[in-house]
This record gives sequence, C-alpha cells and structure tokens, in this order.
Amino acid sequence: MKLQNKNLKQKENGKMNKIIQVAGIIDAEEAKMLMELGVEYLGFPLRLPVNKEDLTEDEAVEVIKGIHHPHKAALITYLNDAEEIINFCDKLNVKVVQLHGDINSQQLKLLKNRRPDIEVIKSLVVRKNNLTELENIVKISSQWIDLYITDTFDPETGASGATGKTHDWKVSKRLIEISPKPVILAGGLNPFNVREAILSTNPVGVDVHTGIESVNGRKDQQMTKQFIKESISAFKELEIALG
Repeated sequence: MKLQNKNLKQKENGKMNKIIQVAGIIDAEEAKMLMELGVEYLGFPLRLPVNKEDLTEDEAVEVIKGIHHPHKAALITYLNDAEEIINFCDKLNVKVVQLHGDINSQQLKLLKNRRPDIEVIKSLVVRKNNLTELENIVKISSQWIDLYITDTFDPETGASGATGKTHDWKVSKRLIEISPKPVILAGGLNPFNVREAILSTNPVGVDVHTGIESVNGRKDQQMTKQFIKESISAFKELEIALG
C-alpha cells in the first residue's frame, strides 16, 4: 500500500503545473527580464538575520508594483509572528510569503485563519542528520501550509538559503514523498545541475538565486534562459515517464 501511495504521489506531481521561482530580485529591470522569460514566482528576501538584502523595503514596494499576473511577487522572510507577517505582506502588496525561519503552529494557524488569501510557503532547511526533524515539521504544519520549499543550511555562515550549496537530494526526495502538500526544490541549483535535481526528486517546482547570477550579482539572462530550459525539459521527461 505504501508503494502504491508513493507511485500515486509521483504521478500527481508529474501532472501538476510546475513552478519556477527566482529569488533575490534586485530592481525593476531585473524583474521585467525574468517575467519576459516566463519566471512565475519572483522572490524578495527581506528582514534577514544573516544574508545581505538585495534592495530596501521601499525599493521592493516599487518593483512589486510592476509585477503582474500570471507572475507573482513572493516575500521571503524570517519573521515568525503572524501579525508582523500580515502587516509586512500588506506593506509590500504581496499575496505569497515564504517563511524561512522557525515558526510555531499557533502562529501558522493564526496567519492562515486571518488571511486565507495569502499563499504560505514554508521552508524545510536541510542540515546534517535532520531528516526526522523535517518530517515532524511537515507532519504538524501541513494543514496551514500551501507549499513547502527545501533549502540548504551553511554551517560556515549560518545562512539557511542563498548559500550556493546543494544538499543531499535524497532528503528532499523523502520529504516530497511524504508531504501532503507540494514541495519546491531549492539549494545550490543552477543551469548545470537542475535537470538531475528534478529527475532525482520529482518536485513541484524549483528555485534559484545565486546559481544564475553573474559576477556583478545580477541575474544573467543567458544563464536564466538555460535554467528554465533545463527545468522544463526535465519536468516534461518526468511527466512522460510517470504516464
């Protein structure tokens, strides 16, 4: 029965619309380029405990004004208080929030009850030997979550994202298999490894940040095109394989 459920989950994931998210938007020019290339989710990491922010909150407000359907602006933050999260989403005028830090079930429930219109993405940060912890997070939080996203912890810097480092994809694969909600794969992805990552884990989407940036810190158009091309190709291959 477990094998049947696993196979069913894989088929369901294979037929879902696939998400491509690019995080760390710098300005309106970069956002425009990403939308023209077909990126659906544009991520804005703000109020970060470790990584440097790419733009100020006021600058983010102006950039987000130019993001239009079917594209979505996503707030990426470590805030863990429902009221603060709601207020920040309203300030930026976003309806997608990626919660990258620790947040308890009470705050998640409050957030979702107060604002069911906000799409909530919860990060699952892969550290060494923490699979059981991540499985428990999924178990206790999934009823208030719309999507999960896996990412990589860097013990050298303490960063839980935008590390440029991959993690053990077997961990992400396991989380994708057990999660009742769709899971996006992130963590060190780039145009050269995203195909293998997708085929290895069967996520509902992929996220990239530093993996498509040039030396000046801006998203490179050709690298972004290649990342999207490789992602779409791998998703199609999985869909065919899963029937």
